[in-house]
Amino acid sequence: MTNETYEVYAIKYATRNARRRDHFIGGDPHDTPMPMDYFVWLIRNAAHTFVVDTGFTREVGEARKRIFLRSPAEGLALMNVKAAEVRNVIITHMHYDHVGTFPDFPVAQFHLQDEEMAFATGRQMRHTRFRHSIEVEDVVGMVRLVFGDRVTFHRGDAELAPNLSVHHIGGHTPGLQSVRVMTQRGWLVLASDATHYYEHFEQDKCFPTVYNVGDTLEGYTRLRSLAASPRHIIPGHDPLVMQRYPAASKALDGIAVRLDVEPTQ
Repeated sequence: MTNETYEVYAIKYATRNARRRDHFIGGDPHDTPMPMDYFVWLIRNAAHTFVVDTGFTREVGEARKRIFLRSPAEGLALMNVKAAEVRNVIITHMHYDHVGTFPDFPVAQFHLQDEEMAFATGRQMRHTRFRHSIEVEDVVGMVRLVFGDRVTFHRGDAELAPNLSVHHIGGHTPGLQSVRVMTQRGWLVLASDATHYYEHFEQDKCFPTVYNVGDTLEGYTRLRSLAASPRHIIPGHDPLVMQRYPAASKALDGIAVRLDVEPTQ
């Protein structure tokens, strides 16, 4: 293992108003507001730049009644990263809010789990329960990228660069993968939807959109084993991420936070 480390950022591109009952299997007796934020993530150092997920388009966001703030490409541009020049994009899973703007990355190689593509193109898409979170044009587009030699498939865990790897977690979808990266404060895990909120993995609760509950719960154990500590696990949709970590700069307050430094809360 090298001592190479990375800067890591969460970039907020959308949000939605929701309530606690929306976020837990079985609902929640405290039916109070619980907003959901939508992020893409940037991992970089002098040698490498990786983008994790590509969010959704304005059109899809409006159709699904999400509050669209900026395109992921616009958010990255604020970090001096041009989407058109990014060469590596990790797709954690094929839900609409994680793969939707892939055309904005015209030279990127996309990293995806075998099992996730099989899920998105297989018999489970006959069921509304599973396909309601997937946009068919995203799937068709990703298949076209496969034929264009622009998808690198992984079967399980894989190192993509020194001290940067993907790890198959499953649960939320069969091929969900999280990202482990070495930072100045130790091993950080971008969980994506392996845990939507801190509360899910901290209290062994489960988000209602799920393929396998057992794998989701076991995934929390896996996240803890990959991260330097529970404080190093970054959930996929929790607004607390924006509160706990410092802004990437004064100009980006409320837009992007830096995750490779200690949380301020």
